[in-house]
Amino acid sequence: MKDVKIILPDGSEKSYAEGTTYGEAVKQLSNSLAKKVLAADVDGVTIDLREKIEDGSHVKFLTFEEQGGKDTLRHTASHVLADAIKRLWPEAKLAIGPSIEKGFYYDIDMDHVLTPEDLTTIEKEMKKIVKENHPLVKQIMSRKEALEFFADKNEDYKVELIRDLPEDEEISVYAMGDFIDLCAGPHVASTGKVKAFKLQSIAGAYWRGDEKNKMLQRIYGTAFEKQDDLDQYLAMLEEAAKRDHRKLGKELGLFVIKEEGPGFPFFLPKGMALRNELEAFWRELHHEFEYVEIRTPIILNRQLWETSGHWFHYRENMYTTQIDGEEYAIKPMNCPGGILVYKNEPHSYRDLPIRMAELGLVHRHELSGALHGLFRVRSFTQDDAHVFMLPSQMKEELMKVIELFDRTYSQFGLKYHVELSTKPENAMGDDAIWDAATEALREAIEAKGISYVINEGDGAFYGPKLDYHIEDSIGRTWQCGTIQLDMNLPERFNMEYIGEDGQKHRPVMIHRACFGSLERFIGILTEHFAGAFPTWMAPVQVKIMAISEHQAEYAKNIAKAMTAEYIRVEADVRNEKIGYKIRQAQMEKVPYMLVVGDKEMADGTVSIRKRGEGEIGAMDWKAFMADLQKEIKERR
Repeated sequence: MKDVKIILPDGSEKSYAEGTTYGEAVKQLSNSLAKKVLAADVDGVTIDLREKIEDGSHVKFLTFEEQGGKDTLRHTASHVLADAIKRLWPEAKLAIGPSIEKGFYYDIDMDHVLTPEDLTTIEKEMKKIVKENHPLVKQIMSRKEALEFFADKNEDYKVELIRDLPEDEEISVYAMGDFIDLCAGPHVASTGKVKAFKLQSIAGAYWRGDEKNKMLQRIYGTAFEKQDDLDQYLAMLEEAAKRDHRKLGKELGLFVIKEEGPGFPFFLPKGMALRNELEAFWRELHHEFEYVEIRTPIILNRQLWETSGHWFHYRENMYTTQIDGEEYAIKPMNCPGGILVYKNEPHSYRDLPIRMAELGLVHRHELSGALHGLFRVRSFTQDDAHVFMLPSQMKEELMKVIELFDRTYSQFGLKYHVELSTKPENAMGDDAIWDAATEALREAIEAKGISYVINEGDGAFYGPKLDYHIEDSIGRTWQCGTIQLDMNLPERFNMEYIGEDGQKHRPVMIHRACFGSLERFIGILTEHFAGAFPTWMAPVQVKIMAISEHQAEYAKNIAKAMTAEYIRVEADVRNEKIGYKIRQAQMEKVPYMLVVGDKEMADGTVSIRKRGEGEIGAMDWKAFMADLQKEIKERR
């Protein structure tokens, strides 16, 4: 019997007897690792540990720490869910049950309408199946055998799925005790591995996502390797529900979305105060980094979008109109307009780099079911900037952008990690250009000493990019900023500069957005701070509360003086008890509450309450105002 070998991530090779499975191979490597491993990544594909070794394959053994390990465990959990459903409602028909980013789901067709109470019953049945510890056994059927098997079981959706597979393709199923399901895998070794799970919600879902098809019932759940991790995740979800920016946006009067404009947010006065502070911070930082600010039109003609490639690559997401018999599009991105500004006049190599920034309103068509507060909208403001430079300036300019991003996120106490996204399948341009651009991004991020991971094939259609994923105060991550290096659009738009040799050359272009979308970033910050924004950002920075009507004029005069100094202040002189006023200001998450009574009025002071700290004593109101102005100016 000949040996077969595998190549591990560190480049080392290990040899095994032919016929050895990946599960057996990892046991020979390390017993402790074998206890944790859930699946194997073989040449980029996640497979069962029961599969036999392919000679010369590159192998990474996956634990729950890797996404492939999570997906494998959660996919098995979805099968346990399906088995439980069939035990409780034998007439139910099963559709599909994949793992998803944070868990799994299964779509079911049955007469019984599921309720939240049913989830508890299903969980109990799932626990029985886990305790029974059934091994998951992969079996291969011919197309004919599979069709007959699932037709006999009245599983119409499985039959439809099989019929859509190629005629000559073998069909894989997984047996789990008496339960057998159509599935390509992979799965963990046995149901006993699915120890910590939770069914979370019920929703409707059209079969195959087509509204012409029947509406099925979808059960969502999640699974973790350890109960402690599941408990922490559920606690985070509970906290996230309290911080939901849609809920806080309404309570704090920041924004609304009306039925007259689904996906088109209305910013209210307090929301605009917050938004204006973010824009002011953005402008100051870009001034420091030597950007000029521009504004480009919202509607531009079809020819421009054909030149940029958006008409062919992004048409289904664009809103269009006709003007004077010609087709126009509302811009989904700002970059073509920025290019026209660059081309407005000739440039020498001495002019470069040119850094242009724009807070540009863009529109993109999103399906109604995808809309979500400020996180997914149809119109939003991108904090775009475009840097036009010499090829020799790429690394230096990229490093400056990376520094600007770090300054921005640090201001809000946001940690982040970075992904380098490479050439996608629908990319424009040849491989040599892509390779050069990708290498420039790699060199710049490494020169700044920032760790990153490769995200294969997820670049923009015109260039590779660095994607920034920020982490909020409760551990969730959000894809936010992006830095895209582009050598293709300068070619398509025939952009030029006169070089030192007197000849025409192509500039290189950086596309970058740090907030990503101003609206979405406001939503993220609302949840990050749970609505308790730092004083400099807070829609209302100070609330002055009179104990009785006798101090009303004093409170109003202080408020007037603060307003004159651009402090956002409200005077509460209602005929209400002071305790009620304080509680309301706390609910509004105002940073400073100033209580004034007869003593304060006589002394020219205010009694200060600070959010999160309570009473901090009396102080001359002008001295307080000076301290507050300093705190706001320094953006503490």
